[in-house]
Amino acid sequence: MFANNHHNDGHIAVWIPVASGLQATLLKTEPGKFFMPPYVGVRGWVGIELDAVSDEELGYHLCEAWRLIRRRCSRPLLPLADESERTHD
Repeated sequence: MFANNHHNDGHIAVWIPVASGLQATLLKTEPGKFFMPPYVGVRGWVGIELDAVSDEELGYHLCEAWRLIRRRCSRPLLPLADESERTHD
């Protein structure tokens, strides 16, 4: 998600999900680049300050976030019914 000074927080940033356990490391090791965004920060997302990251690094983080979300969304929400369980009119 792109955030342009959301509620006057001073951040021009993107908010992305990160792998489990990575959020704390990023926030601690590079606090000028990463921050905990409102709403989704408690769910493991980080904010990335756009003026503190290169295009290449930003691209890497965006691709990793997409892969993380893709893995979560690739599972079927409901089990597929067996053909023998289907009823026809």
